[in-house]
Amino acid sequence: MALEGEYATEKAGWVSDQLAKIDETGTTASVDVAGMAVVVFTYRGPKSGKLYRRPLMRVEHDGVYAAFASKGGAPENPVWYSALLANDEVEVQDGTTVVSGPVREIHGAERDEWWARGVAAYPPYAEYQEKTDRLIPVLLVEPGRA
Repeated sequence: MALEGEYATEKAGWVSDQLAKIDETGTTASVDVAGMAVVVFTYRGPKSGKLYRRPLMRVEHDGVYAAFASKGGAPENPVWYSALLANDEVEVQDGTTVVSGPVREIHGAERDEWWARGVAAYPPYAEYQEKTDRLIPVLLVEPGRA
């Protein structure tokens, strides 16, 4: 089921530019970060009720997508981290395909497994973890899981 409602205005110029290019071409394949693939997570803001779209690095395994709340190794989580967790269902656009599912934070061995996948997809995640004292959260969106 597609998320419906008013979209929030993106404040960051580079994010706005990426989203505009994706909208123009209809695919996330039209943008990248340093040559690496991105997907777009769409979620509802818990306070505003508006829809937000966030391009994030593409980390996918068996149809499940991961979001790494790295914020470049900053001491605090990105704003979207708690907003994603506040949603019952999140959409992910990968290329021209859009899937949706519940989101959950993972821990322990499951997180370790996904962390390795994330670093393989986007090596700077390892540097980001070294820059911060917090354990960078990993969230999964699992299409088809109720």
